[in-house]
Amino acid sequence: MNAKKAAADKAVELIQSGMTIGLGTGSTAYWAIHRIAERMNEEGLRIEAVSSSKQSEELANQLGIPIIPFSEVKSIDITIDGADEVDRDTNLIKGGGGALLREKIIASNSNRFVVIVDESKMVPTLGKFPLPIEIVPFATELTIRRLEQLGCRPVIRMADQATFITDNGNWIIDCHFDEISNPGELGERIKTIPGVVEHGLFVRMANTVVVGHADGTTTVQ
Repeated sequence: MNAKKAAADKAVELIQSGMTIGLGTGSTAYWAIHRIAERMNEEGLRIEAVSSSKQSEELANQLGIPIIPFSEVKSIDITIDGADEVDRDTNLIKGGGGALLREKIIASNSNRFVVIVDESKMVPTLGKFPLPIEIVPFATELTIRRLEQLGCRPVIRMADQATFITDNGNWIIDCHFDEISNPGELGERIKTIPGVVEHGLFVRMANTVVVGHADGTTTVQ
């Protein structure tokens, strides 16, 4: 069984009728969205959802999951989303799909944030995966120089031979640190740089981490 699907299926068991659900973005969240739609069809599960990206919203619409505007949201009961890395303290690197700002807004406004990953994403220390940082397109060279001073190698993300543009109209800088020993401190330093909109460090935000394994089993942290 696909390890990502196993993790997604396990996490979706936490959803109950009447909940407002936050939908994540990426290859693992894809499986969760599909499983939510299956439960709606099989069990009559009644939920409403908000999405962290246009991509996930389009998929939800295709599968018949009702998406509601944020103006109608009183609270988000549970958000299920993937991660690019998870360390031993359940700190995360997210943003490989380019939706880190919207993902962080939704996760921080959720009563429960459930992270779903396959076992390859579990690491002792964050940093092997480049840290995505969303910046405004104005004076990018100046912002990038400030990021370099943090000890990383910043690379402008490209897509189809053009600069990758987020759903918010911003750019993503993938910062190669190799090792992030203190994600909380680094996150605070990044946020002080003018031009930075948000970074992909999710420090002590995850309530639950569901890890899928190649044999179809899952472990929950």
